Amino acid sequence: MPHTFFPTAFGTCGIAWNETGLTGFQLPEESAALGEQHLAKKAHSVLATEPPPDWVQRVIERVQQHLEGNLQDFSGTVLDWSRVTDFQEAVYLQAQAIKPGYKTSYGEIAKLMALGNEAARAVGVALATNPWPLIVPCHRVVSAGDKMTGFSAPGGVRTKTRLLTLEGAELLSE
Repeated sequence: MPHTFFPTAFGTCGIAWNETGLTGFQLPEESAALGEQHLAKKAHSVLATEPPPDWVQRVIERVQQHLEGNLQDFSGTVLDWSRVTDFQEAVYLQAQAIKPGYKTSYGEIAKLMALGNEAARAVGVALATNPWPLIVPCHRVVSAGDKMTGFSAPGGVRTKTRLLTLEGAELLSE
């Protein structure tokens, strides 16, 4: 499976795909080499030798627009769901329903899945392994107290806060 990297207002992002859909997405890392290493490992992909297909190029353009402040809804993006469990897919579909500028909690996603608050931790674990950060907007999920907790993508909570600020979400300060 191929992947490619492209410039954005946030830095260099990466995207991997196959004939079924996207297999991975990479937010900017400290270095291009680290980004390449992480995307290749997560998506089981190699650097593309040809330009991406048109449908992937359209996703790239939308990511670039989003990170420039022209917010996009990625919920219709074709993903290769075979890469995740049924539970993860259900969590990611709930995350995709959160529009730019809004947030929800791990517990609220658990409730929407008819699991109850006690499943909030399982929701958090699923989001921590999200192969498509930004495309599946796990950064829009916060703690019950509206705190910026764990974000496994590069830059951690700082990147999460930066994305939420870009999207106009209301953020609480101490």
